[in-house]
Amino acid sequence: MPFFTGRGDAGETDLLGTRVSKDHRRIEALGALDELNSALGVALVTLNEGPDARLLGEVQNDLFTVGAELALAPEQSRGLAPPLGPRRVQGLEEAIARLETGLDPQKAFVLPGGSLAAAQLHYARAVARRAERRVVSLALEEDVNPEILRYLNRLSTLLHALALRTNLEARVKERHPSY
Repeated sequence: MPFFTGRGDAGETDLLGTRVSKDHRRIEALGALDELNSALGVALVTLNEGPDARLLGEVQNDLFTVGAELALAPEQSRGLAPPLGPRRVQGLEEAIARLETGLDPQKAFVLPGGSLAAAQLHYARAVARRAERRVVSLALEEDVNPEILRYLNRLSTLLHALALRTNLEARVKERHPSY
């Protein structure tokens, strides 16, 4: 199969058998998920092997599950794509609780940065928020599994906690905005 077909040159793409505009809300959501998965891949390069790297690898797989679910219109997806379930959201919540242990309570906003790994995690968090917004926009027009919205909301919190934990372990002090 060639890398390009030219079928998208007029601004349309295939959404599992249906032609849609490349700015369709479903395509926007899928593109934001793809960007998020790529940002996680960059963050993974800087993390040492261990539970946090394994966790982000699991998240990348989850994002493919979410993408498959969103790539199918609700009437097409019945039984074809495995839906993201509450167990995956619970897994993120448990990871957040583990990461928060030993962190100082948040009393102020944190400026993204610190160590290279933490900075990349902060960037991935911002991309996760954009992906969440794109999926919310889609959900306003079409049925979307509510677990996807919960998952993306928890994911940005997880990435924030992981960035803070990464800086703590690297002994890099967090910076806060000066108002």
